[in-house]
Amino acid sequence: MTNLITLDRLVGTWQISGGAEGTVTYEWMEGGHFLIQRVHLSQNGQEVKGIEMIGHLKPFGESKSPDIRSRYYDTLGNTFDYVYELEGDTLVIWAGDKGSPSYYKGAFRSDGDTHSGAWHYPGGGGYETTMTRVSPIGGIGIG
Repeated sequence: MTNLITLDRLVGTWQISGGAEGTVTYEWMEGGHFLIQRVHLSQNGQEVKGIEMIGHLKPFGESKSPDIRSRYYDTLGNTFDYVYELEGDTLVIWAGDKGSPSYYKGAFRSDGDTHSGAWHYPGGGGYETTMTRVSPIGGIGIG
């Protein structure tokens, strides 16, 4: 089972540049069971705001899912599901399910405050992006 605490290095506000521009903020929900991402981006001249809840699924009466999953909601009416994997400095975000042909893959630099990568889409689409942390957030944390 992937441990949600591995995503703690995302906590803070990040300036996004590249194929999408704007800011994203990651913070822990009280209780530490979910990481919340708040998005304010512009891409191809279209502004979008969104929120993403990231954590393990735990349907009523069942055990936690082994994968870290999320659901994203935005001001354009979209809902997207993702699977997060972080091994070492490499972050992979699968669109839909693990192994999907649509995914993000990037890496943290040694300072921990810069992350660069690219979204990959079937048929050769996608875009590169860089996140630079502009402020840390002291969150509730896990525990």
